[in-house]
Amino acid sequence: MNPITTEEKKSQAKAAGKNPLLGLQELGQSIWLDYIRRDLITGGGLKALIDNDGLRGITSNPSIFEKAITSSKDYDDLLQQLRAQNMSAGDIYEHIAIRDIQDAADMLRPVYDATHRRDGYVSLEVSPTLARKTQETIEEARRLWKAVGRENVMIKVPGTDEGAPAVRQLISEGININITLLFAQQAYEKVAEAYIAGLEDRVKKNQDISKMASVASFFVSRIDTLVDTTIQNKLKTETDAGKKELLASLLGKVAIANAKQAYRTYEKLIASPRWKALAAKGAQTQRLLWASTSTKNPNYRDVIYVEDLIGPDTVNTIPPATMDAFREHGKVARTIDQNVAAADKTMTDLDKAGISMQQITTQLLDEAIKLFDEAFNKLIGAVGAVATKKADAGQAPASTSATQGMTVALGASQPSVDAALQDWVKNDKVNRLWKRDKSLWANDDEDKWLGWLDIVADSAKDLPKLNELAEFVKKTGFTHVLLLGMGGSSLCPEVLELTFGKQNGFPQLHILDSTDPAQVKSVEKQIDPAKTLFIVASKSGSTLEPNIFKQYFFDVAEKALGKGNAGKHFVAVTDPGSKMEQVAQADKFQFIFHGVPSIGGRYSALSNFGLVPASAMGLDVHKFLDRTSVMVEACAATVKADKNPGAILGAILGTLGSQGRNKVTIVTTPKIFDVGAWLEQLIAESTGKLGKGLIPVDREKLAAPEAYGNDRVFVYLRLAGDDNSQQARLDALQKAGKPVVTIDVADIYDIGQEFFRWEIATAVAGSILGINAFNQPDVEASKIVTKQITSEFEKSGKLPAETPFFEADGIKLFADDRNAQNLTKLAGNKKDFVGILRAHLAQLGAGDYFALLAYVEMNANHENALQTGRHAVRDKKHVATCLGFGPRFLHSTGQAYKGGPNTGVFLQITCEDGVDVPVPGQKYTFGVVKAAQARGDFQVLADRGRRALRVHLPKDVNAGLQKLNRAIQEALG
Repeated sequence: MNPITTEEKKSQAKAAGKNPLLGLQELGQSIWLDYIRRDLITGGGLKALIDNDGLRGITSNPSIFEKAITSSKDYDDLLQQLRAQNMSAGDIYEHIAIRDIQDAADMLRPVYDATHRRDGYVSLEVSPTLARKTQETIEEARRLWKAVGRENVMIKVPGTDEGAPAVRQLISEGININITLLFAQQAYEKVAEAYIAGLEDRVKKNQDISKMASVASFFVSRIDTLVDTTIQNKLKTETDAGKKELLASLLGKVAIANAKQAYRTYEKLIASPRWKALAAKGAQTQRLLWASTSTKNPNYRDVIYVEDLIGPDTVNTIPPATMDAFREHGKVARTIDQNVAAADKTMTDLDKAGISMQQITTQLLDEAIKLFDEAFNKLIGAVGAVATKKADAGQAPASTSATQGMTVALGASQPSVDAALQDWVKNDKVNRLWKRDKSLWANDDEDKWLGWLDIVADSAKDLPKLNELAEFVKKTGFTHVLLLGMGGSSLCPEVLELTFGKQNGFPQLHILDSTDPAQVKSVEKQIDPAKTLFIVASKSGSTLEPNIFKQYFFDVAEKALGKGNAGKHFVAVTDPGSKMEQVAQADKFQFIFHGVPSIGGRYSALSNFGLVPASAMGLDVHKFLDRTSVMVEACAATVKADKNPGAILGAILGTLGSQGRNKVTIVTTPKIFDVGAWLEQLIAESTGKLGKGLIPVDREKLAAPEAYGNDRVFVYLRLAGDDNSQQARLDALQKAGKPVVTIDVADIYDIGQEFFRWEIATAVAGSILGINAFNQPDVEASKIVTKQITSEFEKSGKLPAETPFFEADGIKLFADDRNAQNLTKLAGNKKDFVGILRAHLAQLGAGDYFALLAYVEMNANHENALQTGRHAVRDKKHVATCLGFGPRFLHSTGQAYKGGPNTGVFLQITCEDGVDVPVPGQKYTFGVVKAAQARGDFQVLADRGRRALRVHLPKDVNAGLQKLNRAIQEALG
């Protein structure tokens, strides 16, 4: 190991005061970007990275190109032109790729010249289908090298046994090579030998070797992903305490240790007489390039595979998100040759633990070749589909061209939306959003809550564990999966269950997100606990409802399975270190999946909170994430706001919302109807605060234009092939000047695209509204009051006394003093149930909305009755109407009702419970919890000065709702 010199210590100190990315150069490491797309090159993004961050190269692969081509309009001109020439999809791809590679190489040429050919390279890959074919690899590399025609290009060749002789031959011919897919140190030694031999071949022919360049791309984080999974599986069955300790000590260490040993090999190679003879003739060393350096495990530091691999004569190629993270908080210090003895011990201990590094690297290589092969085939298929569609219809399908999936008709509002988008373009706000710039919002702690931006790529790397869960579910023979959670933990799984339905060979997914005793019992009756997998989903681990759900159903499972056996039927999804994780460990849950601490609940659909139930119900999660990644690319940091589907939608919602059109009316085709419930939480909880916000309106039937005021914007999610009978009404609304946005969804597997599009849109809308889009202060206020009430019950055995201000025929009315006095006064001489309702509804005016908040069992009969009431109010008062079942809406629209614009008129509905259900280990029951939640909700509404009335029904809820509807109809006249 070479000691750190005094000069290097000075460089480290100097680097500490500047952009950390620039600091890496001081220590001899070059940063390359593992990403390419057209607008990065043409829009100034690449030049900015070169100028500001010292970017020195680019790597590409088929997956990167596939997403770039299918997620933007940047290639439309060339696609149409090439398709018109009757080119094959493969030839079209090659033309597109070569154009981008050439233009990027030209932009990096000054770096190439300034570094005397050490950097400034762009890499282009030979077809992964040739990974095991030496001669074919040589021929394709020659052809690509000639086609690109740039000195500062490297052709990527896989580091297989068959690839090594190809490397030697190509180097001998003067072609720069990036050897990719290196996992094993033995494989690295082979390609290093091939590079040296290739240079020696040139020397023998009296050819110049000073212009030759090569890097050996050593993959890093994928090693930890597989090794950690192997360790976790061993820990499940290992009983020896010493062996368990040894296994646990290896978590997250093997990839770095393997890389450090490879670097030591590199140092030995360049110190050998054989290399020195080549160096004397001007040869450049074949640097180690660290690839696969984004962090896959959320428990590890997000820049660990940069910080721990810094050293002279190395390259680190990193994706944009990792680059942003390192720029923001990376630590610069020479680390690559520090603590090498510890690295040696790690590798020795791995062998002692019974894990073969050779088997690990062989598996990784085989999997990587397969994945790259699949990505290449997918790329060719996607290019063909997109090119054909653009040529035939001038537009790509929504499933492959996310920017094409939305049409807007904004009428007079269009200029103000255009102005907002231009502001976002001019001030580079999309890029700033991806860089976690909290000044876009309220300049609070927003930068701490943007982990969802990277979650699709990160989740894709966790597929092995999700696949393990799916295999366990199928093998065990479960007939039901019951998800126990609230809000962000339950709404996405509900969308998936109602959209996809039961999958062949997998159990039925059920969701419990209510403390209503009747609903708890109803769900319990639908399952066989002996054949049910229970998923307890709680981000914080301290949320009341999931905890008592777990207590109840763990007790149910123990009775069915026997004491000590219930844990095998339980899975936890929770943040690392939470109380729920501790409970899961103590009760020996079969699986524990972690959430990401930097992702709030409502933004967690594409994390384990959505993907664990998706896997358990048998969805193709790989396909789901792959489809979703198209939208991620379409909304990327490099895509300007006026071409960015998420930013465009957000600009519409934020701009119109700030102008008074703040009732976002969600319309869907029948098969994807439940997406609205998920959108309700995302929109309302993100934007409804500080007296501002958007009020989502879901499941309200469309009517004629005259039924609506001037406070609406309509968004229609239209699934291809689904019932489109609502189109005529939407056309009429558009003709009448109402803003209408139509989003085409090509396939149900594209629902993930909508999750991400709307998350970006909501963040953008929140910025335009000038609020923190990631907190929920009024939800917390309601929880505090609820806890006070349940705590009092635990002490006294009864709920606080309350007195209705009106009671007749089994109906009780409650309100705070201010509202009660106001309603009594407005009722005049008609102080009966109908008269008070009339007075309450008479408060509705232009721009207001009416919300029914029903703390009753959520079933079809109750919903139909409540829908009748809401539509009667809508049609008579011409106001937006909302319907939510409690307590689930508390974790959803409740934030906007309490913290958003004070334009709501609320009718809360509670009831006497016909049956109650105890909570094991507690004095309170589910009925008590529900009552406390309703009271807490109502108290905070009153504290916020809202116009709120509570109707308490007798035990016969159906009869009570019918009576309420008759009273509403009479009150409306």
